[in-house]
Parts: sequence; structure tokens; C-alpha cells
Amino acid sequence: MAQKEEATKSSEEGKPKPPPADTAMAIASTAAPAPSWFTPKRLLVIFCLINLINYVDRGTIASNGVNGSLGTCTDSDICTAGTGIQGEFHLNNFEDGCLSSAFMVGLLIASPIFASLAKSVSPFRLIGVGLSVWTFAIVGCACSFDFWSITIFRMLVGVGEASFISLAAPFIDDNAPAAQKTAWLGMFYMCIPSGYALGYVYGGVVGSHTKWRYAFVGEAILMLPFAILGFVMKPLQLKGFFHPESKKALTAVETAVEEVQVSDTYDSDISNGEQASCSMKEHVRNSTLQKSSKSKLVSIIKNQISRFLKDVKVLLVDKVYVVNVLGYIAYNFVIGAYSYWGPKAGYNIYHMTDADLIFGGITIVCGILGTLAGGFLLDYMTNTISNAFKLLSVVTLIGGAFCFGAFCFKNMYAFLALFAIGELLVFATQGPVNYINLHCVKPNMRPLSMAISTVSIHIFGDVPSAPLVGVLQDAINNWRKTALILTAILFPSAIIWFIGIFLHSVDRFNEESEHQVTIQTERSNTTPLLEGKKIETTESVAEP
Repeated sequence: MAQKEEATKSSEEGKPKPPPADTAMAIASTAAPAPSWFTPKRLLVIFCLINLINYVDRGTIASNGVNGSLGTCTDSDICTAGTGIQGEFHLNNFEDGCLSSAFMVGLLIASPIFASLAKSVSPFRLIGVGLSVWTFAIVGCACSFDFWSITIFRMLVGVGEASFISLAAPFIDDNAPAAQKTAWLGMFYMCIPSGYALGYVYGGVVGSHTKWRYAFVGEAILMLPFAILGFVMKPLQLKGFFHPESKKALTAVETAVEEVQVSDTYDSDISNGEQASCSMKEHVRNSTLQKSSKSKLVSIIKNQISRFLKDVKVLLVDKVYVVNVLGYIAYNFVIGAYSYWGPKAGYNIYHMTDADLIFGGITIVCGILGTLAGGFLLDYMTNTISNAFKLLSVVTLIGGAFCFGAFCFKNMYAFLALFAIGELLVFATQGPVNYINLHCVKPNMRPLSMAISTVSIHIFGDVPSAPLVGVLQDAINNWRKTALILTAILFPSAIIWFIGIFLHSVDRFNEESEHQVTIQTERSNTTPLLEGKKIETTESVAEP
């Protein structure tokens, strides 16, 4: 018995003892750092609120209360003063339409830049910079004094928006549950129609009770906390990218090595009594280092441009991506003009006294229900690229038919009923179309994919549509015909997306990028939220 106890004791002594609880916790925290305070749902809510404010601004400047109208004079020389921006700055319909499109200039320039910078700078910090510029520009709109001043500030609004639209969707896609990715995207893009609609109502109320300038001040106050949050919140890793801190660390090491080498050489010169020639050598050395730094900077810029052009070429030869964006352009041409001219068309065709409230109410209800329904429906069908194209083509075709038929009726209530059904179907496209943009490319291409898509749908879609519809209306002077011609463009959009069904498509979400980091020491100390939770769960199970 004693021998048995001794054998057991010796075998236990031979086994490695488990580390103390404190040591185990330290090892676990080193292996997998705690994730950010932001849970996936909190991240989604914050991004939805930011997106909502973005589009509230679009609806605000289009509302009758803020946009206003020109002054008119009757044959008996009785004149009515103009209201809002158009009345105060004496803008014709073309100039008025340009205000809704001016932001595109900044968006066009800044979106690819922010998408490229995401590979070397924290995406959350880029969002903070963009939202700060947006807030400043909105305040500038409130202080504008003529057409050109407000146009310039609207361009800066586009610069501020560029960082957010390029980076928000990839973050949501990373952290959404696999079976609900399109539904989460649908919730995010639901803020587009609901934001527009709230903007109509908000602009109409503020513009009619106070001055139109106060509407922009209110928007800036709402966005300011999120701009600050972009600088103070803990950054998250974006799938397919290097973490910027690792590059900063390497740069710091290289700088330290250069400083040590310079210091050693300097000390050696002094020890040899060559103080007179040391200053000359140091001057030569410094000038050499400056030239080397300039050449490195030029090289970095050239490499960035070269990589950007290479990535754009990859997108342009991707048939699935191109077809998806082409259909999205035609779709956005119609939706953009609806959002800007809808209240005025409704007021002139059906004599709606509260056109802002009516169009805003229909758009917010149909936009929310339609966008959510499109996301959940694609997830129910199984979220694949082919299924997304099927859904896009069907809902756009049927929705376009309802909207077209609505403008054929002279009765306002028949129009509202058919138009509501049409909008409900048309808005179901938001989740699926952006799902294709995110999943037909490799993870490290997603910000650029979203940036190029956004730039394309604006520069070829809603940017020209607002002023062109203004020109068309000035020419034919019939809002019903103008609306019918515009709505007919939804049918080519449905046909283009129908072609996408037959293209060979591959979901590249889980493909590693060419430069993806594989060494643990080079990875980010922050992870996507869901991955962080999985790591924590695994470690908690492994603990004794």
C-alpha cells in the first residue's frame, strides 16, 4: 500500500503543474486581447445612425421648406417673394438641381483615396476624419451667402461622406452572422430611404417655422458626437488588411536604427578629435538622409497609385461586378431624381399641399419595410450572388411597373396606393445589390469595390438625373410626362440584373488576399467582434 502511494506521488510529481490562475489569465490576455467595447449589434446601430444623418441631409436640401421656390409675379403685377435656398439665391431649376449633385465632386475625388488609405491607416480614424469634414461642411452650408458658396460646401460634404460609405459596409459584413449578412446590410441601407424621408419632414418643419439655415445647424449638432467617436473608439481589424500599427512599429524601429548609427558615428568622430570635420560630415549625412526620405516618399506615392490602378483594373474586368454596378446606375438614376423632384412633382401633378409630409411618409414606411424585406428574403433564399441577381431583376421589374402605372392615374389616392407598392418593391434591392459588391471581390478589395460602386452610381446615376430632369421639365413643362419618362428607366435596370443571373459567379468572401498577413506577430491586436468572441469562448473552455 505504501509502495502504491509512493508510486502515485512520484507520478504526480513528474507531471507538469498547471500554471497559477493569474499566470493563465496573463497568457490568455497576451494570446488574444479583449475585443473592443463595440459588440456587433452596437456597431450596426452606430453605423445606421451615421448613415441616417447623411441621408437626412439629402432629404433636407430637397424638401420644399429648405429648397424653397422662386418668387412669382402675376399678370396684375402682384408678386410673391421666393422661399428657401432657391428663392433667396434666385436659382433656376438647373442650378437648383446642381445643389443635390455638387457633393458628388468631393465624393468622386475622396472615395478612392480613402479606400486606398485603409490599407495603411486605421479605417476607424479615417471615418473620424471624414465625419469631421462633413460636420464642418454642413456648418458652412448654413453660413453660405450665394450659389457658389453653398455649392463648394456641398462638395466638401461629399468629401466627408466618402470615408464612411467606403468602409462602413465591409465592417458590417465582417461582423454580421453568416446566415444574416444581407439582413444586416438591409438594416444599414434602410437608412437611405428613411433618411431621405425624415429629411423631407425635418426640412419642411424647420424651413416653414424658422430659417432654412437652422436645418443644417441641427444636422451638424447631431453628427458631431459621431465624428469625435471616430477618433476615441478602439479600432477594429478589417478582414483582408494589414494592421497599421505593425507598419508604424517597423518604421519606428528603422528610424531608431538610423539615429543610433548616426550617434555612433558622431561619437567615434569626436573620440578621434575630428570635431572640425564632424559638422561637415553630419551636414552631408543629413542631406543624404533627406534625399533618401524624399525618394522613399515618391516611391511610396508611385506604389500607391500603381496598386490603385491595378485594383481598379481587376474590378473593371470582373463581369459580375460590372453588370451589378451598371444595373445599380440605372436604378439610382431614377431613385435620385425621385428623391429630389418627388415633392415638387407631387405638388404640381396632384396639388398636394403637404407634399413633403406625404412623400416623406410613403418613402419612410416603404423604404424601411422594402429594404428589410429584401435583405431577409435573400437570406431565406440562401444568400448567394446568383440568387441576389434573381431577386434584383424581379423586384425591379414589378416595382417599376407599379410606379409607372401610378403616374398614369389622375386620382391622387390611386397614385399613392400604386406608388407605395412600387416603392416597397424597388427598395428591396438595397441589401442584395451591395451583397454582390462585397462578395464578388476578395476581402482586401471591398472598400475599393464599395467606393467605385458608389462613385459610379452617383456620377452616372443621381448626379446627372436631378439637373437633367430639371432641363426636361423646363423643356416640356409637364411633370406627369417627365415622371413617366424617368420611371421607364427602371426597366433597363431590371434587364441588366437579369443578365447577371447567367454569369459565372464565385463568392470570394473567404479568399485570402495576396498580401494577407499569416504570421501571428504581424496580425492586429484587435479582431472582428465575432471572431474575438469565439477566441474568448475557446480560451474559457480550455481553462482548468
